[in-house]
Amino acid sequence: MAIEREAAPPRAMHDGLGRRIDYLRISVTDRCDLRCRYCMAEKMVFLPKRDILTLEEIAAIAGRFIARGVRRIRLSGGEPLVRRDFGELVQMLGAHIGHGLDELTLTTNGTQLAPHAAMLSAAGVRRINVSLDSLDADRFAHITRGGDIGRVLNGLDAARAAGIAVKINMVALRGVNDDEILRMLRWCDARGYDLTLIETMPLGEVADERTDHYLPLVEALEPVRAAYDFLPLDYRTGGPARYFGLSGLTAKLGLITPLSQNFCAGCNRMRLTCQGRIYMCLGHEDHIDLKAAFRAGGPEGLDQLLDLALATKPVAHDFNISRGAAPATRRHMSMTGG
Repeated sequence: MAIEREAAPPRAMHDGLGRRIDYLRISVTDRCDLRCRYCMAEKMVFLPKRDILTLEEIAAIAGRFIARGVRRIRLSGGEPLVRRDFGELVQMLGAHIGHGLDELTLTTNGTQLAPHAAMLSAAGVRRINVSLDSLDADRFAHITRGGDIGRVLNGLDAARAAGIAVKINMVALRGVNDDEILRMLRWCDARGYDLTLIETMPLGEVADERTDHYLPLVEALEPVRAAYDFLPLDYRTGGPARYFGLSGLTAKLGLITPLSQNFCAGCNRMRLTCQGRIYMCLGHEDHIDLKAAFRAGGPEGLDQLLDLALATKPVAHDFNISRGAAPATRRHMSMTGG
């Protein structure tokens, strides 16, 4: 009598340098309802619908990553909340929480957040990142090329009412919002939000000269250090931010420094685009296309390609923000998500 053997569990994901990959960021759409100057061109050409994975396909591919050991998933875009029926995807992925997945989170610009906050909370989203680079309405409209800060503020209120923790992401831009960093920190503290400051990254062609606006965070933090003592924290959210406590404040301050203080040695991430491409590094063009393999063989047909992606994950990105330097990638941030 033949003895049936249980199938071996899927292999956990370690790259060629031994880094454990347990965090997946999914860009569910390349579309956005804002045109932030450091992120996108003013006139963008978006992908046709035929090139985009369905929400069911995204959920199924994400399920294979969870089976391979991914414990955290962050949904992003573009702006994820502009995708029709986005709530269905959140519900499908939220069903994995406690069953292989520890956390499902979201990065959003907040403009569409108010009508979706209750749905996100019900599906298991407990915290979100909201991109907000200025508290001044006119300056916000300039940075985003026409955005209405009132819609973002309404979305933040809705998230708080739904019990969702908020972290504000602020890209530090010399000569644009560097005079607001201390104000933003105190505003976040008063409302129970955390704040993460981010150095601008050279991804895709944009109209503005990034070199003019690049601000190393060691400079951006000078007014904060003058006002508060810094205390390094062990707190981590799965991403690259290093967190600090500040004397007299409850808000945590996160720092993301891809240019001034490279964090690639501890990278635990891959990125899945709405086209079904896996990017092993935000700062490289190399990718693995999962779409055809998935449509031909389902989730189980992805393992060989995932192993290839792991083996070819680069040591580090090649960001260079010197004047005249080409962007690290042709694609904009909206293609692979934050």
